[in-house]
Amino acid sequence: MTTRGYKILIGILISVIAAQWLFMFLRRPAAPPVEKPLKVKVVAKPRKPAPPAAKGTVAIVLDDWGYNLNNIPVIEQIPYPLTIAVLPNLPYSQRVGEALHNRGREIILHCPMEPLQKASLEKNTILTTMDSGTIKKILDNNVTTFPYIRGISNHMGSRATEDNRTMQIVMSELRHKKLYFLDSFVTPRSVAESEAFRAGVSFVKRDIFLDNNPDPEYIRGQVYKVLSLARRNGSAVAIGHDRKNTLEVLRQVMPEAAREGYRFVNLSELVR
Repeated sequence: MTTRGYKILIGILISVIAAQWLFMFLRRPAAPPVEKPLKVKVVAKPRKPAPPAAKGTVAIVLDDWGYNLNNIPVIEQIPYPLTIAVLPNLPYSQRVGEALHNRGREIILHCPMEPLQKASLEKNTILTTMDSGTIKKILDNNVTTFPYIRGISNHMGSRATEDNRTMQIVMSELRHKKLYFLDSFVTPRSVAESEAFRAGVSFVKRDIFLDNNPDPEYIRGQVYKVLSLARRNGSAVAIGHDRKNTLEVLRQVMPEAAREGYRFVNLSELVR
């Protein structure tokens, strides 16, 4: 074969090889597309709203139960703690105490004590002239009558709560019976707090009377005062009475106050 023939043959071979390489390159599968990471939207679980901080804590005590059963249906319509102070030796004392205790109300003894002013006194009122044995017997009889009580308060008692000896005897008995004392605070010269402290008796004092005036608007205003006091000081104690107007106002106002963040408690939660 001539030189020219070799050149033509080599050229054909090179063309064939180049065509094969080109064919193989064109048939090579394309690289798969790179997938972008899927963005997952994280949805936070809804949190339960935190309960509102209490604006203040309030204990409401209702005095003078025992004369009748008339207001038990009204108090049953109030689903908030109310402390019931029952007078002893009245026609309905035991019945009303047991009925409200069985309904979950905190009961205390509203113990008649000697006032400074002349007034008609309840049976077995504690007098400053009584000897210690008589005072102890009165307290013991009352506590036996109401075995479920958590404490006692003074009914009237301005003279008795000003008298150190009388209060010392009372506090000594309360220490043994493990009961607290609520000073209705009917005199600014009361020594009940100092004698309770000395005897190691749990103590609490009234801040506001709700119903010295029976008018519903007056009572409503007094309730707002005790709420304001609780907001300012953290807690407050109010005393009302077994009266229809008082209970009706509380039935209306307590739910409103609770929604605003006020907390109502039994009196035992505020003793110190």
